[in-house]
Amino acid sequence: DKLQDLLELLSEHDLPEDLKSKNCKRCVVVGSGGILHGSELGHLLNQFDIVIRLNDAPVQGYTDHVGNKTTIRMTYPEGAPLSEHEYPPTSLFVAVLFKRADFNWLQAMVKNETL
Repeated sequence: DKLQDLLELLSEHDLPEDLKSKNCKRCVVVGSGGILHGSELGHLLNQFDIVIRLNDAPVQGYTDHVGNKTTIRMTYPEGAPLSEHEYPPTSLFVAVLFKRADFNWLQAMVKNETL
């Protein structure tokens, strides 16, 4: 019931049309463990059709190593990046909800309430 109530609050709860229509040929998942630091693979990662970033893996200041393209950012609420610069307007933010506190977080964010 809580999930249904939350979905009704959201203006959109499906994939954006531009993402639905992508023919996902090459995808890459970039984690937040820091293994790419010093790799200088940013230019290669930017060439993927879909770049999925996990948790609060930073992009700003590390683009030479992790690229700057973000198609989807997936995270638990407590792992969401704090900087607004880590949410490009052309990317999709996916909150991974699995516990009651996560649903309370989403409701507070949608209703602009204090949690």
